[in-house]
Amino acid sequence: MNQSHTDSQQTGFQHPNNTIRRSESFARHVFNEDRMLQYLTRDAFASVKGAIFTGSKIDRKIADQVAEAMKAWAISAGATHYTHWFQPLTGATAEKHDAFFDLLPDGRAIEKFGGGQLVQQEPDASSFPSGGIRNTFEARGYTAWDPTSPAFIYGNTLCIPTIFVSYTGEALDNKAPLLRALHAVDQAATGVARYFDKNVTKVNATLGWEQEYFLIDAELARTRPDLLLTGRTLVGQAAAKGQQLDDHYFGVIPARAFRFMRDLESECMLLGIPVKTRHNEVAPNQYELAPVFEEANLAVDHNLLLMDIMDKVAVRHGLRVLFHEKPFAGINGSGKHNNWSLSTDTGTNLLSPGSTPMKNLQFLTFFVNTIKAVDRYEELLRASIASASNDHRLGANEAPPAIISIFVGKQLTDVLDELEGVSKGKLSPEEKTELKLNVVGKIPEILLDNTDRNRTSPFAFTGNKFEMRGVGAKMNCAKPMTVLNTIVAHQLREFKTEVDKLIAKKKLKKDEAIFNVLREYIKSSRRIRFDGDGYSDQWQQEAERRKLSNNRTTPAALNILTAPETLELFSATGVMTEKEIRARKEVELETYILQTQIEGRVLSELVYNKIIPATISYQNSLLQNIAGLKDVYGAAHKTMGEAQLGILEQLAEHLQAVRKKTDAMNEARKRANGLREIDKKAKAYCESVLPFFDQIRDHCDRLERLVSDKEWPLAKYRDLLFIK
Repeated sequence: MNQSHTDSQQTGFQHPNNTIRRSESFARHVFNEDRMLQYLTRDAFASVKGAIFTGSKIDRKIADQVAEAMKAWAISAGATHYTHWFQPLTGATAEKHDAFFDLLPDGRAIEKFGGGQLVQQEPDASSFPSGGIRNTFEARGYTAWDPTSPAFIYGNTLCIPTIFVSYTGEALDNKAPLLRALHAVDQAATGVARYFDKNVTKVNATLGWEQEYFLIDAELARTRPDLLLTGRTLVGQAAAKGQQLDDHYFGVIPARAFRFMRDLESECMLLGIPVKTRHNEVAPNQYELAPVFEEANLAVDHNLLLMDIMDKVAVRHGLRVLFHEKPFAGINGSGKHNNWSLSTDTGTNLLSPGSTPMKNLQFLTFFVNTIKAVDRYEELLRASIASASNDHRLGANEAPPAIISIFVGKQLTDVLDELEGVSKGKLSPEEKTELKLNVVGKIPEILLDNTDRNRTSPFAFTGNKFEMRGVGAKMNCAKPMTVLNTIVAHQLREFKTEVDKLIAKKKLKKDEAIFNVLREYIKSSRRIRFDGDGYSDQWQQEAERRKLSNNRTTPAALNILTAPETLELFSATGVMTEKEIRARKEVELETYILQTQIEGRVLSELVYNKIIPATISYQNSLLQNIAGLKDVYGAAHKTMGEAQLGILEQLAEHLQAVRKKTDAMNEARKRANGLREIDKKAKAYCESVLPFFDQIRDHCDRLERLVSDKEWPLAKYRDLLFIK
């Protein structure tokens, strides 16, 4: 092997003669349109394209052709197995691999994969969360092919994205409700977009996620049972240097992290994940990557696939990826900002101003309706990002608060104020001219150099999209995207009904009717708009005055899921049935309980198996030192050992406190476990068990400051965060 090739393997850098352009490797392992054109008949290709574009069904004969084509392509690329790749309510993905292999009656072996295997499978659903939709002994569940998300080869397996439903048809996953929400917003937005362009036949919700994460040394992580089992450090004294110098943000990417990123990006290119941006984040050893925007369903699939790839690539580099929203206390946590917009099949971003007043009126229509939807369902939007891990991040350091508000900036606020003053009913020629030329017409100029800079806003307009910043780093984007697209769909339906009514009954012109309805929406949604500091005490008080929800914990946030207005919303849009919603609430509460329970158990083990023994060992060292001083110096040892004696007293004080607090936490956990009603149990874990965590941590961290490095059994923050 030549030296050049060896260096390339060791460093991850590609030499010029080995470089493959990303455009050449992109989607090489994806059964996309190019592959379909190569392997499918004309009829089969048209049928699949129709299913993707209009949702039309694919008949069994065509499904057989698609399956045969997929199999031929996959085997030619080295695949030996296939799987239905789905998203159960665990928050992760699931898969069961079957070989392209079968036996004929005469014992000969063949590769087999038919339409029936492509379209539907029956995995055992008994061990997946269902929220009471079916009993444990009713194991049957169905996965059904989602042709809108292309199949791909991962390793040596053909992965077919699917939905996952119960025997009785209820969604047991996160993809099925998302697809329904995307269908609802497509229909509603298309109807409204046709006010401005009759050629529009489809509207896609687009998503661009920004994935934040930490990279730490895998060997160091193995010394931390809390990191391995919970994803975060339950104890740990802050390093003397953290992020206070802001020297990591956008800094030079460390060589080891860079090699990981290069390897990761190569894998992503092959799988059609259009990653584009990489950089250091604010906290030490924290990073971010972001892709080109995609249709929301595909973007969600790509994000889930990406997180799995990241874990596998990290292993190759002796690293561990942390997706937990708050793995380290006292420094920035990790989010997954969801940048959302709506785009027509004619190539128009509906949240981007245009070159004419009519195009800008279109922009304002979707802009104001989104604001109105968020104002109306802000509590539900908060519930969509609720989790035990995200509770630690929201409102801490750089993360937005639990109060949902919208930032639009002063310039757009001024535009909305102008529109709020529009006359009721028909507009005078002068008012139309003023609106079209001096208010609506100037929006592109207003936005040219006025992008958002308020990093505390949970929901911000950033030029041609809305950015939902409260989404947690390890969360499945499908949950918040399902809620956001559902509430916008519902709002756009109501908007169109009101506009059509004014046109038909009040004989208003189309633009007059639109202005009239928008005026009322702007007035009624003023409370959700806030451009100030989301962390300030004044905003907390002001939000309460405005009657905005402030649900700081997951159990409190999830109550809205079964409120009458929520059940009506999902039913009216056809996104979820009442049974599916109640099941999801139960699953979310159960997950919260289990995650908090696991953390409590791990914390107790750390205290009794690691921290107390280490502290006692260090105490013994001090006692031996003091005893030695006494043997040599007699009574003078008290003066000479004053420091040691003082440390011993502090050790004893914190040792006693940590033991008492841990025992009290364990008792509180036992009492919580005795509760049968899941709502009460979650509340007990939140209010009676969780508060002990910080109290125990405080004493553990004080012990860490006192005990010698040699005795302390856990990798410290300074190692985890600064060893590159």
